[in-house]
Amino acid sequence: MKQYDYLIVGAGLYGAVFAHEAKKAGKKCLVIDKRSHIAGNIYTEPVEGINVHRYGAHIFHTNNKAVWQYVNQFAEFNRYTNSPVANYHGEIYNLPFNMNTFNKMWGVVTPAEAKAKIEQQKAEAGITDPQNLEEQAISLVGTDIYEKLIKGYTGKQWGRPCTELPAFIIKRLPVRFTYDDNYFNALYQGIPNGGYTAMVEKMLDGTEVRLNMDYLADRDALNALAEKVVYTGPVDAYFDYKLGALQYRSVHFETEVLDTDNYQGNAVVNYTDAETPYTRIIEHKHFEFGTQPKTVISREYSAEWKKGDEPYYPVNDEKNGALYAAYKKLADAEPGVIFGGRLGEYKYYDMDKVIEVALDVAAKELA
Repeated sequence: MKQYDYLIVGAGLYGAVFAHEAKKAGKKCLVIDKRSHIAGNIYTEPVEGINVHRYGAHIFHTNNKAVWQYVNQFAEFNRYTNSPVANYHGEIYNLPFNMNTFNKMWGVVTPAEAKAKIEQQKAEAGITDPQNLEEQAISLVGTDIYEKLIKGYTGKQWGRPCTELPAFIIKRLPVRFTYDDNYFNALYQGIPNGGYTAMVEKMLDGTEVRLNMDYLADRDALNALAEKVVYTGPVDAYFDYKLGALQYRSVHFETEVLDTDNYQGNAVVNYTDAETPYTRIIEHKHFEFGTQPKTVISREYSAEWKKGDEPYYPVNDEKNGALYAAYKKLADAEPGVIFGGRLGEYKYYDMDKVIEVALDVAAKELA
């Protein structure tokens, strides 16, 4: 007899949701994680009384009422609205691109004036059928905004020029002809009071969790404990990279405590020039309207992923898409293993989508 119904590899959001649903259905789960903490990349840790997002800013937003109701079982959310600003050589612009941005850039006041300016710059650039990110960006917001607020930032983020990046990457970028600085425009948005770690702790309440455990280093012994496996690690690593390694962008952070109560006046400031080596600075206290006497900031640097680094963003180009499709065939044929989450499915997932997919998979599996 196996000791557990499910071995869940990864104590992040996908694993925690699946574990919660399985426990509700009367199943016995063991959750393991190779890190020393739960909550995966949404892990928050207290520093100077501030909940620091150790793996970068995570702002919960969704239009899915069922997902919103689901997370509210585990946390009370504040009213934080994501309104980042861009710093280009000391000039400050509102994001997402909106009438405040257009007014600062060109002095225009009405939506009609802004649209005319963009159309004029698009026509001057001669773009009719955008073939890459640069052309797509210019056709959306014109040359000036592309040069100041997109080109340098995106080049740093992806480690390659915008002319070498696919157009679709920027299609999800919000552009608004209103004076609205709400980046996501989602119906439900906020940060859990007390941080994400406490929220995931509640999801995992009553489920056995073992940390500092590397599944791939000891998979035979671990597989022997459970009837089925839910695997949320990198899909290529599971198969020992036998078809080749998928590409990711990685991120590393320089975090420091500063002896001031307010460093930059906003939770997120993007540095959009090419010369500044980091992409953005996060000031964590502003996510929860903190009034602590000190502050904690994190500078965020984007880098090409190599084995041993933390994989963050899948590089969704044709080559990697084809390689993932080959790995997915192997994953679909793997008996007794469910592959899920950002790494298991090689997909850029927002938090609400991770929850939605995990709930769907759990409902089918546990029916």
